[in-house]
Amino acid sequence: MKSWMSPDEILDFAIGEEENAVKFYTEMADKAVHSSMKRDFLLFADEERGHRAKLIAAKEGKKFQPDDKKILDLKISDYTVDVNMDEVESYEDALVIAMKKEKAAFKLYTRLGEIVDSEDAQNLFKALAQEEAKHKLRFEIAFDEMLKEN
Repeated sequence: MKSWMSPDEILDFAIGEEENAVKFYTEMADKAVHSSMKRDFLLFADEERGHRAKLIAAKEGKKFQPDDKKILDLKISDYTVDVNMDEVESYEDALVIAMKKEKAAFKLYTRLGEIVDSEDAQNLFKALAQEEAKHKLRFEIAFDEMLKEN
């Protein structure tokens, strides 16, 4: 991982990652064939915008407290085959990509929380990691329910 020069650089990097996530979910919504899929992906884009806003607020001095609750990990994404975003042909494909992206975001925020010195920054990244874990869980549940229906 890159060597960071300042807390602001770390926050700027994370803001960029959230902007990428917004773009990803917006693109997935545009490709969605069902209105419920489109709605779900647009909701996730909005949540990622919220993460971006939190990061910007943290740059401006706002403090965040993580929740102490542990988020359930169904580990479904550990047992799915990678799907290229350009090859999404089904809701299942979209869910697989989303689960893996949320897992990567969780790992990123967990790692960023480990490398920052400030307790406030550690709390922020832990809170964001928890939110990404919640997103992943929602996608895993949707994936599991879809498999049960088929």
